[in-house]
Amino acid sequence: MEEEKGVVIQKLIDMVNEISTISDYRCAIKKQFCNLARRLKLLLPMFEELRDSKDPFPEDTLIPLTSLKEALESTKELLRSGSQGSKIHLVLEREQIMNQFQEVTAWLEQALSGISYDKLEISDEVREQVELVLAQFRRAKGRVDAPDVELYEDLLSVYIRSSDADVDPAVLRRLAEKLQLMGINDLKQESLALHEMVVSNAGDPGESIEKMSMLLKKIKDFVLTENPDMGAPESLNCPSSGNTQPLADGNPKSLVIPDDFRCPISLELMKDPVIVSTGQTYERSFIEKWLEAGHLTCPKTQQNLSSASLTPNYVLRSLIAQWCEANGIEPPKRPSNSRPSKTTSVCSPAECAKIDILLRKLTSGNLEDRRSAAGELRLLAKRNADNRVCIAEAGAIPLLVGLLSTSDPRTQEHAVTALLNLSICEDNKGRIVSSGAVPAIVHVLRKGSMEARENAAATLFSLSVVDENKVTIGSSGAIPALVTLLNEGSQRGKKDAATALFNLCIYQGNKGRAVRAGVVPTLMRLLTEPGGGMVDEALAILAILASHPEGKAAIGAAEAVPVLVEVIGSGSPRNRENAAAVLVHLCSGDQQYLAKAQEVGVMGPLTDLAQNGTERGKRKAAQLLERMSRFFEQQEAQAQAQAQAQGQLEAEVQGQAPNQQTQVPPTASGVDR
Repeated sequence: MEEEKGVVIQKLIDMVNEISTISDYRCAIKKQFCNLARRLKLLLPMFEELRDSKDPFPEDTLIPLTSLKEALESTKELLRSGSQGSKIHLVLEREQIMNQFQEVTAWLEQALSGISYDKLEISDEVREQVELVLAQFRRAKGRVDAPDVELYEDLLSVYIRSSDADVDPAVLRRLAEKLQLMGINDLKQESLALHEMVVSNAGDPGESIEKMSMLLKKIKDFVLTENPDMGAPESLNCPSSGNTQPLADGNPKSLVIPDDFRCPISLELMKDPVIVSTGQTYERSFIEKWLEAGHLTCPKTQQNLSSASLTPNYVLRSLIAQWCEANGIEPPKRPSNSRPSKTTSVCSPAECAKIDILLRKLTSGNLEDRRSAAGELRLLAKRNADNRVCIAEAGAIPLLVGLLSTSDPRTQEHAVTALLNLSICEDNKGRIVSSGAVPAIVHVLRKGSMEARENAAATLFSLSVVDENKVTIGSSGAIPALVTLLNEGSQRGKKDAATALFNLCIYQGNKGRAVRAGVVPTLMRLLTEPGGGMVDEALAILAILASHPEGKAAIGAAEAVPVLVEVIGSGSPRNRENAAAVLVHLCSGDQQYLAKAQEVGVMGPLTDLAQNGTERGKRKAAQLLERMSRFFEQQEAQAQAQAQAQGQLEAEVQGQAPNQQTQVPPTASGVDR
């Protein structure tokens, strides 16, 4: 228990420190959120004294401290949304946000009240400070500052108008001033906050975010009209300014391309996003043309570029692929004729000489030499991008791949981890795959030590960022091995396996492989595992697989409906919407699952999700409610038809009864025997 206590206390300290770094709360809820953060900071001395105490820890104190940890996690997320979220959203959804504020305040107060302070070895000063915080939480319960009614009504009046409707300039001025959206940077931050809402909504903006984006556009246009000399950077495009993209079935649909998914130069969806030295991201072909034209500045910020190197933005590329998948369009392919990046080694002669020595050791007949050389290359590749380029150019990749089949676990672990670190470099991904590494990495994934298996899974994820590699990895037998790791690995191993499986299953052909490898029963177990910590990942993968016929059949066979209904009723906002998305696919054209959902009480959770869920969750709930309504109507119609048929049958029987009686012979009771 002492070890568990130490973990809980350290987590409390870490979370309070994280909360301390959150600042700049949005205007709509600034006072309440600042007060909440300030009160939590006052708890830090108590946690530090508990951490440093050598006295035995009271058994009955661990439970309220664990509850306090969970309350702090929810509070941290709420405060972060209050600092980084959209100002427009915070005003329009103020009531819901303040309800969340009241919930975490009550939770914090309850957890603090459950601690037996008399049994803790803390100083009198710290105890008095905690009692003060507890009293402040008690007074804060149920007390909410009066909202700015005019601000809310102004926002609502613009929000409900059609996109092309005229708006009173006086209203726009009040909104810009009260929301503090009078400068380009403020407007850009608000646009990015709305974009984050799109990303968290699986790339689907939904109607409300589109309306908020149009509202922001009106404010932006007003501000720029009032201040024509201000000048807006090209990146200041609201997420709602969309293009028409064809769906996979060929039918056109107006899709909103998130602002950060567009190249600031071409304003088109990026296929091969790369980062320049200022931290901005562009489509590779367009920024290369810019640089070749002799420009030495960043097009977006006009800052001087410290170098002409281009770093692939893997995270953004993956997000774009996920957004395309969620919207039923083909993910953008990197141009096959794209020029290779102009990355060249800048290692010093001494560093190059050191790498050459290590490579010679990799081919040594001495196992200890090979093991130590692989370990040193692992660390060098971890250290910086220049080392990754230099190591690969020196010819290390084939040698490291050769070590993946070694019988020495430590050497194998060093080799696969070195390849993982090298794979961070764009050019190295192709080198690793073309060297025939994938089967060898899969071998490590199956047979290696737990750390080697985890890093093999992470390597496959890194390589699968390149779309064509998803096919290669999927056909190599990697998916069954990843499912095995997901089933039996450590917590970190399960996370690595889930991340790799999610990315691989973006490619349609890998979904069937994952289902046939038995991933669905494993995911269902992770969904119901107490304290497993894998619910988010399991639901995200199920939401992708449910759109595949084999995936839908496997999820249905796994008796998923009761579990999904439970998540819809009590899960996190993201998990509720993913569970609803799975159930939508499951119930599509299959009434047995609708009947099962009705049987386990889906209507209440669905109704709540339709009213209080995320935008995507609300849409999924509305789809399910509509299907349930049609299902009820069909049941009622069938019942009426059966009743009518039964009535007709009974009437026919009654009409035939007299004739039948005349044909019955007399009973023996009237005959003289």
